Order: sequence, then C-alpha cells, then structure tokens
Amino acid sequence: MPGPTSQLKITKNEKGQFLMAEDMVVVEEPLEIKLLTGPLTNRESRSLAVTMRTPGQDNELAAGFLFTEGLIGKQDDIIAIQHVGQALHPDAKDNIIQVELSPELQLDFDKLSRHFYTSSSCGVCGKTSIEMVRSTSCYYPRKQHPVISSSFLYSLPPMLRPTQSIFEFTGGIHAAALFNTKGELLLIREDVGRHNALDKLLGAALMQGMLPLREHIVLLSGRAGFELVQKALMAGVPILAAVGAPSSLAVELADDYGMTLVGFLRGERFNVYCGQERIKNI
Repeated sequence: MPGPTSQLKITKNEKGQFLMAEDMVVVEEPLEIKLLTGPLTNRESRSLAVTMRTPGQDNELAAGFLFTEGLIGKQDDIIAIQHVGQALHPDAKDNIIQVELSPELQLDFDKLSRHFYTSSSCGVCGKTSIEMVRSTSCYYPRKQHPVISSSFLYSLPPMLRPTQSIFEFTGGIHAAALFNTKGELLLIREDVGRHNALDKLLGAALMQGMLPLREHIVLLSGRAGFELVQKALMAGVPILAAVGAPSSLAVELADDYGMTLVGFLRGERFNVYCGQERIKNI
C-alpha cells in the first residue's frame, strides 16, 4: 500500500532566486468501497462509493463511512473487511476495499438514491442528504450532558498539533481527534479529506466497541461543515469543536439535535454556536 506522504523534487523561489529542493506532499488516491451482501449461499458484490483519501486506515474509513451513512448500526454488522484490488484489477493496487456484511442486514440498493461519490474537498450534500439525517436513527447526544469548562476546551488544540504526524511533514492534511471528559486524547486520524478523517476516527471507535460516544468530545483541525456534524451526531457525539468556522446548515443541524457546536477554538478563545449549557466559564 502506498504511504501517506510522497517526496518530490521542486523548484523553490526565495528572495527572487530559484532553487532546486525537495518537498513532502500528502498522498491522495481513490478508494472504491464495495459491499458483499445477501444470503451466505448467494453472496453478491456491488460497488457503493468512491472517495479520494490518504492511504492508511482504509478498514476504519470503510467502516466509518458505512456507519455515518446509516448503512450499518453496529460492529457486528460487519463480518470482514479486506482489500481486493489486486484480485479484481492488477493496476488498482490497494485502492479497492470490500466490506462483507452480515446476511441478516438487508440493503435495498434500488432505494439508495444518493450517488455515493465524494471528493477530498467536500462530501456528499444536498436535499437527499438532509432528509437521510432526519430520517435515520442514530445515537443522539444526551441533553445537557456532559458539562465541561472553557479551560478544558482551551487545552485541546495544544494536544492535537503535536500528534499530527503527517501534517508536520506536509502542512496539507486534516485531523479529527477524540477526547474523553478527563481531557485524555484517545484517538486521532488524519486524511486529505476532512470528512474522511472523521470517518476514520468514528470507524476506529466503532471497531473498538466504543460507540455511542455520549461521554466524548471530537475536535476538528479545520472547518465544521454540515456533513461533519451529521457524522458526529450518528455516533452520539455531544460536543463538536473545530479550529475553523461552522456553516449555517451545520449550526442548524447541531441545534436541532442537541449538540454543542464550538468554532474558532484557538488559544483562549472560541465561539459557541449552540448548546452553551454544556460549557462552564471556568
């Protein structure tokens, strides 16, 4: 499998002079997610989605994607996950992954009206996506729980940055981190796509039996868009904090389902867009 970074020869300009140099860039490659479904005696493999991602933690990415899209609800819905690219297409390397689902899980592919293609810059969005969120059951956060302090939030970004190993080399990758209410960093995942980073994080939590995440805080290294709020809500995350800005639809969705949404968390400042009752000013 290709690594998460690639070293290139570049031309650098400094003070009007061109210099030959080497630079590290983040790798971006497509990942096709296939599903193996149906009765054990008559399994059927079908392609579900293609996403542009940074190679690594592909199993977690696939599991997280299926969970946050409402196609699976628990770890036991997955029998196995494996790369199948070499067998199907010799040139595909490790860019095709197949998830074998429990025969008890019934999926109607004809009713999967969304076109499951995502890019690294943004995920699938639109009217059908909103309707899916509002009609799919998930682990909603508990009302007014947990309660944390403002100083607790201040402490999160300084813990995130030193653990962003790929960002340190490339400066071009997103991160999603999971903390408990003691302020301990439990998981961190990086990807060229912000939605992929969160899918990897939630997929890891799913595969480790940690869901629902009603006693946890998720921190995003960039913006908090609608799809990221949707994904976090599916896992029951009560507090979603971002270093960057939220969108209007993200705020609306978080408020509708009782999530605390924090943006511009930098230094000793942040904005609370909804759910302030979970944060004490100490």
